[in-house]
Amino acid sequence: MKSKIKIALIGFGKMGHEIDALCRDSENFEVVSTSFKKNKDESLDLEGIAKADIAIDFTSKDVVLKNIEQIAKLGKNLVIGTTGWYGDMEKVKKIVEKYKIGLIYGANFSVGANIFLKMVANSSKLFAKFPEYDVYGFEVHHSGKLDSPSGTALKIAGKILENFPAKKSIQTEKLNRQINPNELHFASVRGGRNPGFHEVVFDSNADGITLSHQAYGRVGFAKGSLLAAEFIKNKKGMYSFEDIL
Repeated sequence: MKSKIKIALIGFGKMGHEIDALCRDSENFEVVSTSFKKNKDESLDLEGIAKADIAIDFTSKDVVLKNIEQIAKLGKNLVIGTTGWYGDMEKVKKIVEKYKIGLIYGANFSVGANIFLKMVANSSKLFAKFPEYDVYGFEVHHSGKLDSPSGTALKIAGKILENFPAKKSIQTEKLNRQINPNELHFASVRGGRNPGFHEVVFDSNADGITLSHQAYGRVGFAKGSLLAAEFIKNKKGMYSFEDIL
């Protein structure tokens, strides 16, 4: 019988509970450790993590770098679903290289959302050929989300900038002026219970084309994180979730 992949959950909030529920019903995964059951000020369960094959982190940008270093010292590979730390990417790469581990990260672990990213990239490339089209986006998340804009929104905006040369920078705040033609406006709304909605609009005097992705719950992100765990299990180095696709 195939042995199960042992998972250590770093962060046991809503995403941690969703992953734990999937593992309980799975023939391929089992959770052997949970850290931060109540709050992020608690210490990591290093003894439990040492028994795991993979650690999955869904915590916050305030603690994720410390978590990565502590877990890397144990020689354990990591799945990082936490966002907001990408400005420290070089620091993380050095940690990964130093301890010879594997790490996979993503702004969004939903397979559908990552296919959506590719759709946005391809559409941006096509619409960029026609100067009469403008582009903008917005996203909606539940009132408990800690960051704004979402990591996925920034990823989507990055794909647009890469493929729509007329746009040079992103504006995510309220504008008390007319937007410049080379600025991409990507707005955010926080409220209610929406687990994640992202929309991109290509607009002209003749017509408008809308691309959108709506998450119906956290299960898609949880399934994606386990897919990432399976992918990274025996690998070394840095990967993004897009590498799975």
